[in-house]
Amino acid sequence: MYEIVKHIDFCFGHRLIDYQGKCNQPHGHNGRVEIRLASDTLDDMGMVADFRDVRHSIQAWIDEHLDHRMILRRDDPLVEAIEALGQHAYLIDNNPTTENLARLVFEQTQALGFPVIAVTLWETPDSYATYAPEPVSHGVNGRNATEQAVTRT
Repeated sequence: MYEIVKHIDFCFGHRLIDYQGKCNQPHGHNGRVEIRLASDTLDDMGMVADFRDVRHSIQAWIDEHLDHRMILRRDDPLVEAIEALGQHAYLIDNNPTTENLARLVFEQTQALGFPVIAVTLWETPDSYATYAPEPVSHGVNGRNATEQAVTRT
């Protein structure tokens, strides 16, 4: 199995509805998404996928829909106020938790045709969530496959 990892940084705001804590207030994050792609075989160039193609495709989608946007649950009362100000929010059916946003990016990556196995989203430098529909294998000495992957820039 071959695996590559691409990181994309972006800024976003959100808030959690019906949450008892500070995250029920509108706030922002400097997020980092880690996209893990894997394949049993390599293409004609010897790649799982071209990092440039991953960056251009996924980052274009993130830039258009999530970067510098408020990501809100569709029924959030704040949506009306934001739109009244001529601003745009990205609306989802569930609370915009880190877990749900990781799954959203996973689904978009998959829809763009990449062999994605997991997406991790950091909302702070020490807090992140991963979405992987299948368990992601761990490699030698307890290191996961991401830590073992050869990195190309």
